[in-house]
Amino acid sequence: MITVFGFPQTRSRRITWMLEELGQDYEFRLIDFNKGESRSPEYLAINPAGKVPAMQGDDLLLTESAAIITYLGDKFPEKKLVPKAGSAERGKFEQWSYFTLSELEQALWTMGKHRFALPKEQRVPAVLETAEWEFQRALELLEQGLGDNQYILGENFCAADILLGHTLIWGINFKQTVEQNNLQEYVKRLKKREALARAIAKEEAALAKEQ
Repeated sequence: MITVFGFPQTRSRRITWMLEELGQDYEFRLIDFNKGESRSPEYLAINPAGKVPAMQGDDLLLTESAAIITYLGDKFPEKKLVPKAGSAERGKFEQWSYFTLSELEQALWTMGKHRFALPKEQRVPAVLETAEWEFQRALELLEQGLGDNQYILGENFCAADILLGHTLIWGINFKQTVEQNNLQEYVKRLKKREALARAIAKEEAALAKEQ
């Protein structure tokens, strides 16, 4: 059984979404940040960074969301959510996965760190304007990369769309403007996926059970 350690509305949603797309059974184990569980000795033994997600399965413990979804896609190749290693399509998949982390997400995480995640004495409000500018620059690049495609690699949904979709939704929740028409339609398309709805429901149910 695969176990996902996470909390609703965090990067762990990338993993629950991926597993729902794959049709795999898994346990969602809530790490309640509100109760300080991410800094507990038990969880730090799983992820010393005290962050989510983490995934345990088949005697393998993984952290880092992009690594986890790529591993899962390779583990279940029949679902065709991660292209075959060495293929040109895999190269593009890796390109947009890394773009999500290094360009699109990093601006949002800078905002998050300097709004609430860092200790108050380490926050620098002046960087927020620059981070918003960086996010808009990344959106322009993504607009070009997506073009008229339904999904980032063409007409077929893949795991890189999970990374991109989750991050775009994160940006919208952070009150960032997404003016590009193709990106607006892309987000709408991704939000309609039944696997995402199931992932959200499972996470929210785990949270409600603890309250």
